[in-house]
Amino acid sequence: MSGLTEDDVYQHIYGVCFKTGPPGTVGAETEWFVVDDRDATAHVPARRVRMLVDEAGPPPGGSAVTYEPGGQLELSSAPFPGISELQAALAGDIAHVRDALAPAGLDLVGHGVDPVRRPRFQAEHPRYGCMRDYFVAGGFADAGMAMMCSTASVQVCLDIGADRADAARRWRLVHALGPLLVAAFANSPLHAGRRTGLRSSRQAIWTELDPCRTLPVLRDGADGDPAEAWTRYALDAQVMLVKTASGEWVSDPGMSFREWLAKGEPGARDLDYHLSTLFPPVRPRGWLELRMIDALPARYWPVPVAVAAALLDDPAASRAAEEAAEPVAHLWAEAARDGLADASLAAAARTCFTAALDALPRMGAAGLVPLVEEYARRYVERGRTPADDGPARPARAGSARAGSSGEAPTTMSEEDLTWHH
Repeated sequence: MSGLTEDDVYQHIYGVCFKTGPPGTVGAETEWFVVDDRDATAHVPARRVRMLVDEAGPPPGGSAVTYEPGGQLELSSAPFPGISELQAALAGDIAHVRDALAPAGLDLVGHGVDPVRRPRFQAEHPRYGCMRDYFVAGGFADAGMAMMCSTASVQVCLDIGADRADAARRWRLVHALGPLLVAAFANSPLHAGRRTGLRSSRQAIWTELDPCRTLPVLRDGADGDPAEAWTRYALDAQVMLVKTASGEWVSDPGMSFREWLAKGEPGARDLDYHLSTLFPPVRPRGWLELRMIDALPARYWPVPVAVAAALLDDPAASRAAEEAAEPVAHLWAEAARDGLADASLAAAARTCFTAALDALPRMGAAGLVPLVEEYARRYVERGRTPADDGPARPARAGSARAGSSGEAPTTMSEEDLTWHH
């Protein structure tokens, strides 16, 4: 199909990206840095990691294993009907990968940004090469390399909503919760051996990278149609790359998708690919993909999944979250810089964690309450985040010491820097 119109774009987005249905399904994507136990400053070849993981066979819980341009390993769960089922399956898959890497002396570690190593591009797919060229052409070379090669997250995937009204409510709520989730789970105060002056350097990197494709879709609190908002965002964003009829990849054709439409060239497949190159903190893909949460010490990755699911899916928790999040919905920069040292974000986080803890037993996830309570006591109730634990390197993912505070520190500069391109 070719010759799309703007109305065609809206109808596609409305029917595919905002497909409604009864909420309750949950998924997660966890990204990890692979580190050599013998030298945490050394880059581990992605081909070596892939070979070891492939030899171990598919993860038993059905998670997909993929690799980011810097060699970060990503485990993307299947969708599950409940948080407990997701946690059990994904935890088993993380352990499966960990066991595959351990004999070679390799670990999975959770940070929002690689605290020690500088970015190293290891991708082979031409898509990533085009992405790199696009960021260089746009003047975002350093930030682009840092985003692709040195960032990692916990992404939470939740349903769009039961119907259009519910979808609009959940869309507004998840955007309002964005700064709170950045702050509560900030875990990237260091980059390439230096302090950045931020609790979540990852969020700052993404925010400053390319505003037309990384800023929040909902920024003014408007109550409009979410599909219309995402359509406008997609039409106004620059085209990052295109695949020609001859199979070649072309980076940065120098036009927005709206301008490309005016030429009568893109088809439905081009639109799908364009949407996949947009990276706002909340991305609609037939589900809501929450992309603003830093990767965490291995013990705690289930916590943001449980909290976000509870705040969106449980009616009582949602009401509490709507009231708590409204005053801090605009504090994206403060969340990245200060985490829960910001008093207003800390107060909102305490309210939301209390609401989530009350909701989890009603959602059949009582087994996760002790872990969420532990995180709340250690961090949220004290106005702290993992970023405040100091320059420590986590133990291997899934080990008894992962996430503990008594880990051996790495050798790093204490110079305070503000992130810049």
